[in-house]
Amino acid sequence: MFKTILLLTLFTTGACWFVYAQTGDRAKSIARGKEAYISFCMNCHMENGEGQPNVYPPLAKGDVLMKQPKKVIGMILTGQTGEMTVNGKKYNVDMPAQNYLTDEQIADVINYVTNTWGNKTKSIITAAMVKAERK
Repeated sequence: MFKTILLLTLFTTGACWFVYAQTGDRAKSIARGKEAYISFCMNCHMENGEGQPNVYPPLAKGDVLMKQPKKVIGMILTGQTGEMTVNGKKYNVDMPAQNYLTDEQIADVINYVTNTWGNKTKSIITAAMVKAERK
């Protein structure tokens, strides 16, 4: 009975901080990353990761994303201003900093987008890597 009340209290008060607790398990990180992507990234980069032509760059098969994931950590933390080229096309719309996201959320969303829509990587971004970039 006590366990049931405790669990109900945690869920109804929003005290579900453990949802983003990163375990190092790649599949779990990717699943959590999908939820973070839907909440924080999908409005611009779209459900299929293809972005919006001439406005927001694609993440699906995105060369910057796949070749420089550490750079993507910085973009999420500090935002992106100025022109950038993704898959040979120029984009020049600012992305606001999303440094309000936890280290785990950032790691998870990068793991999701680097393993979805035709993207595939063997590496995993960890919360510790994000923390090291956060300044």
